[in-house]
Amino acid sequence: MVHKVSNSTMAIAEVDKNENMIKTKNSLNVSDEKPRDFPAELPGPEYKLELVWRNIIIFALLHIGYVAAFFIDKFTITKVFGVVYGICGGFGITAGAHRLWAHNSYKTNTAYKIMLLIFQTIAFQNSAYEWTRDHRVHHKFTDTNADPHNARRGFFFSHMGWLLCKKHPDVKKFGARVSMADLEADPIIMFQHRHYLKLMLFFSLILPVFIPWYFWGESFWASFLIAGVLRYITSLHITWLINSAAHTYGMKPFDKNISPSDSYLVGFLAMGEGWHNYHHVFPYDYKTSELGFYVFNLTTAFIDFFSLFGWTYDLKTVSPEMIRRRVLRTGDGSHPASKEMDTKELLNKFILSQAIDKNGNIIHNEEDSIWGFNDEMLPAEDRKYIKIINKHSNLKKRN
Repeated sequence: MVHKVSNSTMAIAEVDKNENMIKTKNSLNVSDEKPRDFPAELPGPEYKLELVWRNIIIFALLHIGYVAAFFIDKFTITKVFGVVYGICGGFGITAGAHRLWAHNSYKTNTAYKIMLLIFQTIAFQNSAYEWTRDHRVHHKFTDTNADPHNARRGFFFSHMGWLLCKKHPDVKKFGARVSMADLEADPIIMFQHRHYLKLMLFFSLILPVFIPWYFWGESFWASFLIAGVLRYITSLHITWLINSAAHTYGMKPFDKNISPSDSYLVGFLAMGEGWHNYHHVFPYDYKTSELGFYVFNLTTAFIDFFSLFGWTYDLKTVSPEMIRRRVLRTGDGSHPASKEMDTKELLNKFILSQAIDKNGNIIHNEEDSIWGFNDEMLPAEDRKYIKIINKHSNLKKRN
């Protein structure tokens, strides 16, 4: 598997002035050793796909309701309410389950956490605990059998097919290696996890249907189809595009060797989650991108807004120098920084680290992938280049 290369073998490259050819001072070591037990990229012949017919039927009915929603009479305010309620649910996933709990990219006070947990419950994409667990496994074992929505199994599978069948055994096997101790120690998170079904039925179904029907006299079916089904299915497909489209189409300015790509379209629709190449290289950055404007990253605007009041703090981001170094080392050339240095300067300045097997394939190690800031395998060298904005200690001094 071609991925971030390991640190076990070092080679320093330089350019021959006359022939403009690359020479290596130390050739790459070829090893017959396999890395620590690591999942394969695709299921073998022994794997048997097991469909979950309950999910297939439910999603089929929901999509029928989704289409019907476009043909039912409804008030304009009901449509507006559905959009606003859906955006709230979206922030529960992007700012909550994703950037806060899955990646520990910033910290919050209790009020903000409860608000995001309610929003995350609105989204109806499993409890925050389950969502975080699956996402950390996805980052740790991207595009392997242990990845819940392995993009190598096709666009449809990574989009929604993974929810229509039982998980590959490797998802559970290797997922057990990913620590969830931080969430398990959080009583608020675990309360939502234990009571998720009841909370989901209230916040994602009963409440959004009740509000239009009760407060402005919308019909029950219009309320159900617009504020319930249409809102829910739209939000699901936007989330799923991150797993499918953002692993298939787009640029790879930061690491050309991995499938996640940067997509303006997905970035806009998913409120800033489409800068997937950047995100997989720097999963601990609370912005999930290096963009400074909010139109393609509403989630960053949301987090920054609450940081003004001290509700969010210790926002972790990456220094420009760290970004530049990575762009020059593994980027596809689409980033402006890749034009800064000529080939000689680039190769003399940066160390290429690779471990290859006897067939010339790069060996992938579990240590190469991290799920977030608190991953014990995050290199100390990388930590030096992580900046923390709006530090909690500074907030205390201000108050």
